[in-house]
Amino acid sequence: MTSERRPTLRAPQGATDCHVHVYGPNSDYTLASTRTFDVPEALPANLAGTLDRLGIDRVVLVQPSGYGIDNRRHLDAMREVGRPARMIAALRADTPDAELDAMHEAGVRGVRYTIGHAGAAPLTEMPILAERIKRLGWHVQLHVMNDGGGAPLADMESTLARLPVDVVIDHLGSLRASDGVDQQGFQALLRLVGRGRTWVKLSAGYRLSNTSPPYSDLVPFVQALLEQNANHLLWGSDWPHVSFEGSMPDTADLLDQMNAWIPDTAVLEQILVENPAERYGF
Repeated sequence: MTSERRPTLRAPQGATDCHVHVYGPNSDYTLASTRTFDVPEALPANLAGTLDRLGIDRVVLVQPSGYGIDNRRHLDAMREVGRPARMIAALRADTPDAELDAMHEAGVRGVRYTIGHAGAAPLTEMPILAERIKRLGWHVQLHVMNDGGGAPLADMESTLARLPVDVVIDHLGSLRASDGVDQQGFQALLRLVGRGRTWVKLSAGYRLSNTSPPYSDLVPFVQALLEQNANHLLWGSDWPHVSFEGSMPDTADLLDQMNAWIPDTAVLEQILVENPAERYGF
């Protein structure tokens, strides 16, 4: 759960981890009954220690399915991680304007939807809430549960393209490296990114790859995204790596992979610093 070593990659000033979660204490924050997995306590102090070891100055906390639409744990965590922080919340479409305004003031910059999870906010509400958050400059964040080919993302392509706000796609669209760059979901992702309103997180490679770090089988996917729009790529560690049964890498490996994925240091700094500063308003 925590990084056991310092990464080889020396993160530039202002580097941002755009995808983390925290959990607990369980006595203070009740997990959702709709969650599909149990999680260990992963406290803001543990996260802060990991980010310190990675040399990461800023962080984006993402509301996980384990808390459903109860955002209290992550709203509080923004004040507890010891660095500039933003948050992506999970909300219903009828959330009052006053609550949206208060969340914006606290640091919320988007709303997250998860395809294929019973406890998530309904996808049918996404266009409605997108219209309401447009005035705040927020975005919609989408987690596509891996179905072996990314078909849900392809099915939603036209809907996402019509939204009045930008879209951020988690974890490279949750593709499978073994299905190749021609798979339907990834081709839809490339088209969305090419239109200029969609961003992609280069995260959770350990969940998608068939190899060990630096997950070289994902390089063709990253290169294709770079060619489409390097200005709309982000990096995230996916800490604390819940609901994963494979061989867990050191968290530092997930930053070091970027040396292999993005050998151009100027582009790497853009992805680690400049792109998240623009998207999250740091």
